[in-house]
Amino acid sequence: MSRQVLVEVCVDSVASAIAAERGGAQRVELCSDLLEGGITPSLGLLQVVRSKVGIAVHVIIRPRPGDFCYSHDELDCMRRDIEIAKREGVDGVVLGILQSDGNVDVERTRQLVELAEPLSVTFHRAFDMSVDLSKALEDVCATGADRILTSGGEQSCLQGVPILTRLVMSSRGRITIMAGGRIGVRDAAKIVDQTRVPEIHVGLATPVKSSNHHNSRSLSLGKAAEREFQRTQVLEESVRELIREISSVTKVRAE
Repeated sequence: MSRQVLVEVCVDSVASAIAAERGGAQRVELCSDLLEGGITPSLGLLQVVRSKVGIAVHVIIRPRPGDFCYSHDELDCMRRDIEIAKREGVDGVVLGILQSDGNVDVERTRQLVELAEPLSVTFHRAFDMSVDLSKALEDVCATGADRILTSGGEQSCLQGVPILTRLVMSSRGRITIMAGGRIGVRDAAKIVDQTRVPEIHVGLATPVKSSNHHNSRSLSLGKAAEREFQRTQVLEESVRELIREISSVTKVRAE
């Protein structure tokens, strides 16, 4: 028999969502502004992606870049975005709130989880920014969220393998631990094999050539220089290759 690992691909465009599905991913996390770690996408992007792919779509609920301590008004934005996501037929939402001391804001997160019902809820990598991952695990469990997206508190999942392994064991089936954070095609299999995570979250963004033939190199409108003429996209073959790699280590012999 084989232990199937669910692959979620983080996407910020319709083309990337379609490529993720064609490559064999079971779910996409839809975001905008991935340079800032991802914020809530536009309604238009959400609607078109939902209409173009048949796999599960989870949408990030993050009103701005930066920290995860939100004001009353920002929390109101999050509530409204959850209601929009539910209305548009998504399968889940991705969110996370911390207190100023670095602990999970259990009460306000629980309110959003309850509002999102019956959608699946992922507590995102705000978890990795918390002051104590063991305590944060228990706190997120108390919110009613379905899964935690984490690199084990490290810059990459490969670095976080020991802590990810411990989190999987400590979760005891109460919540799903999904590994995510700079997972590449070449190290995905090792991470899955060593941590036994049931789900992984990957980016797999590849630079693609701009269709703009006129580049005004002396002018940049954004914070990252020359980004107007650069973009990335998930490629179908990258997803297929990653799935082949992890499939090779998830075969478990009955004997």
